Amino acid sequence: MGTRLGKQTIRLDSKPVIQSWASIVGAKEGHGPLGRFFDEIVEDEYFGEESFEKAESKFLRETLSKILMKGKVSTGDIQYIFAGDLLNQCIAANFGLRESEIPFFGLYGACSTMAESLTLGSLMVEGGFAERCVCITSSHFCSAEKQFRFPLEFGNQRPPTAQWTVTGAGGVMVGKAGDGPRVVHVTTGKIVDMGITDANDMGSAMAPAACDTITAHFRETGLPLNYYELIVTGDLGIHGKNLCLRLLEENGITVKDFFDDCGVMIYDQQKQKTDCGGSGCACSAVVLAGYILEKLSRRELNRVLFVGTGALHSPISVQQGESIPAIAHAVGIEMV
Repeated sequence: MGTRLGKQTIRLDSKPVIQSWASIVGAKEGHGPLGRFFDEIVEDEYFGEESFEKAESKFLRETLSKILMKGKVSTGDIQYIFAGDLLNQCIAANFGLRESEIPFFGLYGACSTMAESLTLGSLMVEGGFAERCVCITSSHFCSAEKQFRFPLEFGNQRPPTAQWTVTGAGGVMVGKAGDGPRVVHVTTGKIVDMGITDANDMGSAMAPAACDTITAHFRETGLPLNYYELIVTGDLGIHGKNLCLRLLEENGITVKDFFDDCGVMIYDQQKQKTDCGGSGCACSAVVLAGYILEKLSRRELNRVLFVGTGALHSPISVQQGESIPAIAHAVGIEMV
């Protein structure tokens, strides 16, 4: 049933297995450094639909289909699906998955949603309440710009600290049996608010939350700092990654040699003009369900700490001058 190691961390004694995974991305992501790791690259930002929002729902729906196909199961074999996105009332997930008839938990953790869903799905399997769960999320550059900033037609300028919302969807199926990567630890984050109010600087808002959760993970597990071959946040971008490393060092945690960020990894910032890097729910989701899990399954990596980071603001809160709360959830994934 799992062992609580502290206030925030649980060791999953049955080590739920990530049985299958899939990722579908847009053109910009597919032409980036990780393009060969994704299952499908969609050149049309509308994905054949009438709106960006409907396109995002299709990204989710098609990714779910690939997860089930690769896992050789049907929707009837899935007990729960944990899903979310960046849009109001999680409409991408709600509309995209409404025909699946799988019991559904809608989540909002902003860009931490993939780690949040993987945590909850793994705990459901660990507790014996499900044989299999799907954990999945999405984002879309055009729908996110419309909701959080300005419609694309406005042509507003982007400051250097801004990040580029990833277009795509990624997800996994977690179950009891199999030979795939296993979820061994989960560390649930606390809401951290350092008073950042700039909605174009998500890295500064989220870096303290990432530092807080990573620190808690090592403190409560007692693992050595070099235990993981890769600690990957998602998604702080270039500025946030550097800030997080500096904050960790202040806490006595030096992990620079094996630390990276999904927002930095997914784009070539120089060639693709993506400012500080990638962001959005799909950023960490597609890097996990593409690059990271492929590396684990080939045993090119054996132990990864996946840390999803999210900024828990809304357009209304920003307009009212509120600061930006942030959160980070860590999932320890290993080839056992």
